[in-house]
Amino acid sequence: MSTEEKSAAPRSLAEALRVRDDVSLAALLRSRPDLITPVPTDLTQLATRAGTRASVVRALERLDRFALQTAEALAVAPDPASYGELLALMGGDEEDPVVAAALPRAAALLREQALVWGADDRLRLVRTARELLAPSPQHPSPTGLGPTVREATAGMSPGRIQEILTAVGLPSTHDSVSAVSALGTLFADRRRMAALLAELPGESREVLARLMWGPPYGQVTHDPAAHLRALLDRGLLLPTAPGTVVLPREVALHLRAGRAHRTAEPVPPPVEAAASHRPQVVDATAAGQALAALATVAELLKEWDEGGPAVLRAGGLSVRDLKRTAVALDVPEPVAAFWVELAYGAGLIASDGEADERYAATPAYDEWRELPPAERWAHLAAVWLTATRTPGVVGGRDAKDRTLSALGPNLDRSAAPEVRHRVLALLAGLPEGASPVEESVLARLRWERPLRGPRGEQREAGSARDEDLRGRIARWTLSEAELLGVTGRGALAAPGRALIGAPEAPRPAAEAQEPEPEGPGDKLPVHHHRVPPAAAPPTAAERAAATAAAARLLAPLFPEPLDHVLLQADLTAVAPGPLERGLADVLGVLADVESKGGATVYRFTPGSVRRALDAGQSAADLHAFLARHSRTPVPQPLTYLIDDVARRHGRLRVGAASAYVRCDDDATLDEILADKRAAGLGLRRLAPTVLAAQADPAALLEGLRAIGFAPAAESAAGDVLIARADSHRTPPRAAPEPVPDGPPAPDDTQLSAAVRAVRAGDLAATAPRKPGPGGGEGGGEGTVPDGALPRTGAAETLATMQAAVLTGEALWIGYVNAEGAASQRVIAPIRVEGGFVTAYDHTADEVRTYPLHRITGVAELADDGG
Repeated sequence: MSTEEKSAAPRSLAEALRVRDDVSLAALLRSRPDLITPVPTDLTQLATRAGTRASVVRALERLDRFALQTAEALAVAPDPASYGELLALMGGDEEDPVVAAALPRAAALLREQALVWGADDRLRLVRTARELLAPSPQHPSPTGLGPTVREATAGMSPGRIQEILTAVGLPSTHDSVSAVSALGTLFADRRRMAALLAELPGESREVLARLMWGPPYGQVTHDPAAHLRALLDRGLLLPTAPGTVVLPREVALHLRAGRAHRTAEPVPPPVEAAASHRPQVVDATAAGQALAALATVAELLKEWDEGGPAVLRAGGLSVRDLKRTAVALDVPEPVAAFWVELAYGAGLIASDGEADERYAATPAYDEWRELPPAERWAHLAAVWLTATRTPGVVGGRDAKDRTLSALGPNLDRSAAPEVRHRVLALLAGLPEGASPVEESVLARLRWERPLRGPRGEQREAGSARDEDLRGRIARWTLSEAELLGVTGRGALAAPGRALIGAPEAPRPAAEAQEPEPEGPGDKLPVHHHRVPPAAAPPTAAERAAATAAAARLLAPLFPEPLDHVLLQADLTAVAPGPLERGLADVLGVLADVESKGGATVYRFTPGSVRRALDAGQSAADLHAFLARHSRTPVPQPLTYLIDDVARRHGRLRVGAASAYVRCDDDATLDEILADKRAAGLGLRRLAPTVLAAQADPAALLEGLRAIGFAPAAESAAGDVLIARADSHRTPPRAAPEPVPDGPPAPDDTQLSAAVRAVRAGDLAATAPRKPGPGGGEGGGEGTVPDGALPRTGAAETLATMQAAVLTGEALWIGYVNAEGAASQRVIAPIRVEGGFVTAYDHTADEVRTYPLHRITGVAELADDGG
């Protein structure tokens, strides 16, 4: 390298950032948004922030496996290292061609994210990253390498070092530094090192082979065996503590043929396809699942329509209430937790905030019910895709060993949205209609975001439960996507593809004639995928457009709602498909749901008919309703059931005295008094047609119905009360907001503004200034220390400003705003009048007006050639 090139090479990360163009700076800030929260004042501050431990750890955790392996190799390479040395560590002496082809991308990624800086002949890993990734006794490196010879011999006596030199056939030196250097040079020389190892007995070479890939530390006794003594004498094992020895890094690299890792992983593992289905079958299956999802959420909200379970004191749903909900929905408890959390995330249920706090539907539920089915589904799917609340952890334990409950706190996992989106994107990369091998999806995710932290330990959550969180979220994503109808038969459906903004896959013209493979034996070939480049997160408008597109694709797949059912002689009605909302609401009161699936079966019982009569329907209304909506004749047993319940309904009247029963048929009252089951109601006869009770009206109604009668409640005026259930709604509630994983990713406008501000601030901080009137480089009255604001008197400031207006020169000023925050700026004055200066501000990249009394001082910038 020439003298001019050496002088031009960056000497720090700040200088390396200073020579970047705006596109490169924007890429850095997009990949590491924590660097602009808040926006740095200049590039020096940006570099300092990029080297902080928290920021570096976050950046390392977002590297893919090969990029992380590259950073680990740089951590054990000389500082600085050349690109050739890095390639040798990654590809070995044979220079693996696959590694050689992938290494430029990994090195460019590390450089883009400001984890590595410098030219190719002087690559430097930022100091904090080196400290995190370099091996130490307390934190072994994932490479399995130990300390260098220089590090391992730091506390060794000079005499012992000279003895090692003699043992390996090197001449003695006058100082330990040169001795250690000579020993390291020998261990790095492949030919001489091979000759040295050939002199060792086989047992000694076996010991080195066991330590070669790590851990590099071993235990020895105070009187080691001969084969161990041979290694210690030659410095191939060096003592680090009493009874502990280590394999020097240079020796391990020779044994490994120069490779820093046992297995470099330059190519992401492929996502394998398990089976293939026709896309039409996938879409139809997904549409059926989507319809079932809407029915399940509607059934859940119907269960809680009059007020749902109580809210626990610590928040959330009790285990008993979750079990009851699971029984009501006829699903396992984990699935019930998923539906409850989905409805909560969509803002359809919330706590009512009353003194006796309960969960209930929100006003947003009524608005949601009015939407077309496809739009209702798209709303649920969009909420699921971006939610950080993770129902899969329900039933687990938190950091304080407390049970995590559905709808309770501590269910947010900030990685969930990214993992869900990435899993669906991997499915979108398969051939259309192909379902993936689950383990291949998990392997791909582990490569893209290694599960362990940069030092090989568990992530900061601190427990083994959180070690494989991304993998567990991925498994939950695959099952939840199938429940929700985003996938069908494990393959991504067209609405799910639109939901993540993936392009629609082309379909062959002859696809409909191809037979559909079935069974686990139908395997598809493996498909490799390239790692997608980092992209800006979708905006709210883009997410809304994707949701609308998903709804448009799903709508034609939904069957038209039916306006009829099929009545059967066994007191059941079969709905062969989804029913119109009005029909479904009335039928849900008149009959009980017996089974669900492709067709829903309703059963008519005396209790369900009485429920309809209590809601204000008459027998004639029910007969007309059934005749109007049945495609089959109304069976005679159903007609008899309605007439029989209606004939007995309301013969008994219950009102408030404490409570009373009246009936025109005194024989019926005699029957009640004679029934032993009525003893607990405290009945006594007041008149031939009236009984008084000690129980309240509600308990009296329930007691008589339990005996087998069909009483009706009446008002104080003697009219029959219509028992319509009042829907309980919470006050307006906002849906829970996702918890971001760190600072939000900036959009293009924010990035452009941030880059412009950093550039301008750096210009103000680094612009060369003319020396003051009293001194030059050596200092004097007018010298401004680095980082300090210029200080001049009011008269000098005004005169300098007026002169700059005439000459068009730029000035460096110090400015204090109304809040007292000081800053330095480079301005080109345009006009000075009335105590204000109007100037083009290079910092803000616009024309601004500044009060002169807020300018601390002014200095002229040096000429370009100065």
